Amino acid sequence: MGEAEVADETKPDGAKPEGAKSAKPEGAEARCPLGDFPFAAEHPLEPPKEWAALRAEGCPVPELRLRSTGAPVRVLTRYEDVHAMLSDPRFPRDASEAGPDGIGTGERHQRWRRLVDQALTAKRVAALRPRIVTIGHALVDAMEAGPTPADLWAGFAYPFPARVVGALLGVPEADWDRFAYWSGALFGGDRYGERETRTAREELLAYLGEHVARTRSAPGDDLLSKLIEITDAADPRPPGAVLVQIARGLMHAGHETTSSVIGKLVPVLLDDRSRWQRLLDDRTLVRPAVEELLRFDVNRGPGMPRYLTEDAQLGGEVIPKGSTTVSVVASANRDERMFPRPDQLDLTRTPNRHLAFGAGAHSCIGQALARTELHVALEILLDRLPGLDLAVPSSELARRAGVLTDSFEQVPVVW
Repeated sequence: MGEAEVADETKPDGAKPEGAKSAKPEGAEARCPLGDFPFAAEHPLEPPKEWAALRAEGCPVPELRLRSTGAPVRVLTRYEDVHAMLSDPRFPRDASEAGPDGIGTGERHQRWRRLVDQALTAKRVAALRPRIVTIGHALVDAMEAGPTPADLWAGFAYPFPARVVGALLGVPEADWDRFAYWSGALFGGDRYGERETRTAREELLAYLGEHVARTRSAPGDDLLSKLIEITDAADPRPPGAVLVQIARGLMHAGHETTSSVIGKLVPVLLDDRSRWQRLLDDRTLVRPAVEELLRFDVNRGPGMPRYLTEDAQLGGEVIPKGSTTVSVVASANRDERMFPRPDQLDLTRTPNRHLAFGAGAHSCIGQALARTELHVALEILLDRLPGLDLAVPSSELARRAGVLTDSFEQVPVVW
């Protein structure tokens, strides 16, 4: 989901732009010594206190050190700065997106977006909704048939988006669980280990290559079939490997991040059951509630790194070319300058211009699908499990280690 997609390194698949450097000379003391980034929070459902300090004090774009690697990064926490960075082509995700004049055009990324835009239409998402509903009900059936307390993460939040992406790409239902495993191994950081991750990547790419070939010979009414139709009509036609990479990207964007959000929005609602009860009493609030829960999310991941291709002004200072920057979207979504009473969950908040799906050229291309999944997930849980409640105090929810997005190890629930 856009900048909800995060990375645990300051270096993506592409190389860091040549000449990349720290924003200050080596050994220089940081102007805002707030510790390593990302910050730790005192409560699983609360934001780190450092966010408010960075937004309020005179150091809006401090240089901190990434906790996992010690690498220096410029950290953006204010809404205006985060929005500006996400919308600015001078902040590409890797060196291959930089044009000959040093400006990050992101043309390769934009070609990918245009292709998926043509296929992932609102009509296709609407047509998929009944199947999304069926997938959700089947998972709740399995939870109800199992022991209690149940783990909402393992039983619902994690498999739900993976199966939806499988259906979207025309993957046979018998392979959906393998899809979920591969996604978890690929995008689960060090949770699975280097060898298992490498094996999962090889197996997934091999499977997708075969799936693309099968779909080309026998197309259906799925997204991959439409992508093949579009690309086969192109001049020149892109190689099959491009479709494999697009499918892999859709798995990442459509599974891990959405699973994380589902696994967190429900505990937030149940932490104060008056919130859950309000949705039970008025289902028209589901849509604005989803937007507010996206804004309210306290994802503490380090953010997607961007590499500045020329000097740029942010937060009232010049950030030098070659700097690595990360945007803390969840902090920007708590910015007092943009949102009245930002630390209050308001299920009726409107307008709600949160940045959970990014902004500009890198806004989440699948946000219509993600919103549909979140609406359906919440509606099904309200309908099927109205007595849903946390089986442990929210303070005992443990953050999942080694994952790209911030979520919980388990979400024990009863009903």
